[in-house]
Amino acid sequence: MPELPEVETTVRGLAAVLDGARLERVAVNRPDMRRPFPPGLVQALTGARVTGLGRRAKYGLIHTDRDTTLVFHLGMSGRWRIDPETIDKHDHLVIETADHVLALNDARRFGSVDLVDTPALASWPAFAALGPEPLGPGLTAAHLKAAFRERRQAIKLLLLDQRIVAGLGNIYVCEALWIARVDPRKAAGRISTQALSRLVVGVRDVLQRSIADGGSSLRDYARPDGQLGYFATRFAVYGREGAACLRDDGGTIRRMIQGGRSTWYCPKCQR
Repeated sequence: MPELPEVETTVRGLAAVLDGARLERVAVNRPDMRRPFPPGLVQALTGARVTGLGRRAKYGLIHTDRDTTLVFHLGMSGRWRIDPETIDKHDHLVIETADHVLALNDARRFGSVDLVDTPALASWPAFAALGPEPLGPGLTAAHLKAAFRERRQAIKLLLLDQRIVAGLGNIYVCEALWIARVDPRKAAGRISTQALSRLVVGVRDVLQRSIADGGSSLRDYARPDGQLGYFATRFAVYGREGAACLRDDGGTIRRMIQGGRSTWYCPKCQR
């Protein structure tokens, strides 16, 4: 699934060709993805001018001069394509400007598209329940300490809770915990403030490096220009079961299941 760096990379790629452009033509090529397209989507967007793009958690935002925002989620396999040679059967939403064609492609159709009044974005139900952005000022050791107080659940699982931190996914939580030397199995309420401070630094570090690398291409993800993200070549623990820890401490990367998902970690340096 595309995670925060992949969505951020996508938004930046779209902004290069969409920001300030007028949407000359909008076409929906099927009635739904994960859920039906919003009624009136084509009419609401055709002729509108894009006033800016953004991201909230794993959602991309395309703002227009009609005080409406197109909110997209890439699901498991979604990606935007800029100026594709042909429109194929998995290009479910197509937007044309005077200079470019953009197609939202999603073979598995786990993605979604919504149309939200821009002034009401913060109170939109999907956003209202979200925690702070991991790259914003709201993510602090104090915030995590309060959110984890007396919690016995493993810290790995709570970091995936979007109500605590918005936008973190499995890949980058595994990597950030390794950077912070925190055991993913440890009860969140028992993590020291010092360790939480390292964790905040680790989260920001791994996300920023992945964004700089264009994200991580594991299965279907590619940037809007068709290029692959190459941060996957820099993973310290994710997918490296049986490999030596990059800290050269004699540890070997292990894999376990937590909450139905794989966790990779080094038992020697993550305690």
